[in-house]
Amino acid sequence: MAKALKIRTLMTLGAAGIAAVALTGCGDSSDDDTNYREQPVEVLYNRALDALGQQDYKAAAKGFEEVDRQHPYSVWATKAEIMAAFAYYQSNKYDDAIIALDRFIQLHPGHKDIPYAYYLKGICYYEQISDVRRDQHVTQQALDALSDVAKRFPDTPYARDARLKVELCIDHLAGKEMDIGRYYELHQQYVGAINRFRTVIERYQTTTHVPEALHRLVECYLALGVKSEAKETAAVLGYNFPGSDWYQDTYYLMTGEGKPADSESSHGFLGLF
Repeated sequence: MAKALKIRTLMTLGAAGIAAVALTGCGDSSDDDTNYREQPVEVLYNRALDALGQQDYKAAAKGFEEVDRQHPYSVWATKAEIMAAFAYYQSNKYDDAIIALDRFIQLHPGHKDIPYAYYLKGICYYEQISDVRRDQHVTQQALDALSDVAKRFPDTPYARDARLKVELCIDHLAGKEMDIGRYYELHQQYVGAINRFRTVIERYQTTTHVPEALHRLVECYLALGVKSEAKETAAVLGYNFPGSDWYQDTYYLMTGEGKPADSESSHGFLGLF
């Protein structure tokens, strides 16, 4: 995603804040033995933190998990759980990060870093959003997770960023409906196309796709010979988006007056009628 660098910077700052607290009172250790023998919690945590700083995210995640394994009831273990999730996120191992975050959320519902845990889980889904031509299940998961952040923690910086990404998720889901609708229309499956375009208008009415959806509905209604529906839909488009290229196309389609917009994408199906 285009904002991945900004997201990662924000995550790094969040992790640094957690790490700063964890480092208080830590001592250095010359013991580099990485075998699974009992070691002081400070040694394990610092070693994992060093790996994180060196961008060795696999070793960092393993190291933080070892803190939790050897010292499960320590304060360090709680910090290590969310740091392990962050390390997995940084290495793009989103499924492992989500599993770690779900565990942290379940075990520590009142922890001060819970807003961050919910947010990072949402970002793990968000960064997996794919092209609208592919399945959008992960987009819905991102939408649900980020909406949860905005509702649960409305006054945090995470909520503000989550709200922006919620709008992008909604726009992406609308884009998927439009892509399927265009396909149906192109292949003259007008009823299926109408259902998709109406979904955009009714469910995603705040997105940028609505003017085109209204125009495509007019095209489909005319193709089916339902001129009254076409006229009513054109009126809605003209009332809400009078200056758009889509209304210009619709006006030309309905009246034969004026001319279609210049963009090929904006009147790609006019030749069907």
